[in-house]
Amino acid sequence: MNDTIPIVFVVDDNSSVRKALSRLVKSVGFRAEVFASAEAFLEQPLPNVPACIILDVQMPGLSGLDLQHTLAETATCLPIVFITGHGDIPMSVQAMKAGAVDFLPKPFRDQDLLTAVRQAIARQAKARQAEAEVVEIRQRAETLSPREREVMALVVSGKLNKQTGHQLGVTVRTIKVHRAHVMHKMRAGSLAELVRMAERIGIPAPQP
Repeated sequence: MNDTIPIVFVVDDNSSVRKALSRLVKSVGFRAEVFASAEAFLEQPLPNVPACIILDVQMPGLSGLDLQHTLAETATCLPIVFITGHGDIPMSVQAMKAGAVDFLPKPFRDQDLLTAVRQAIARQAKARQAEAEVVEIRQRAETLSPREREVMALVVSGKLNKQTGHQLGVTVRTIKVHRAHVMHKMRAGSLAELVRMAERIGIPAPQP
């Protein structure tokens, strides 16, 4: 089995629903893992692949909304597609405001569910890519010397070379050298790109 194939977690207390949904998501090429309760799902270590959850709203013990809240508290970014036979408008609004991809009342069309699942998988894949990019940018920033980090912070805050040199007490020529090293180490092709990198990893401008 290809470990890079996205996984759809099906969390529903109804065994027939779990089996049907498992077959459905497998039919379009995803992997499926099923759980009879939110508690059982929380005991499962999450894989390092794009994934989403098809989640029943009303279950014994932790409800689907409870599980959504628990995942949010632990910063577990798994997009959720809710399904329910007892949902109402306030419940759906609550779920969507908390970040659910969709809220489908039973019975729903298979195609509607698969569309929501694909959107959820795409959302998570995009989030994982963005997270990996931030990690890589941080790794590049760690190669900067303390002075280079100071120069970078001042440059991305809009300071000119002369202003940066004055604030750090060095010559413009020295600033240009440090700036070139920063651009090289950060692999930035332009100042605008360097600014975007700094914003993504939260490098603040030092106080004058």
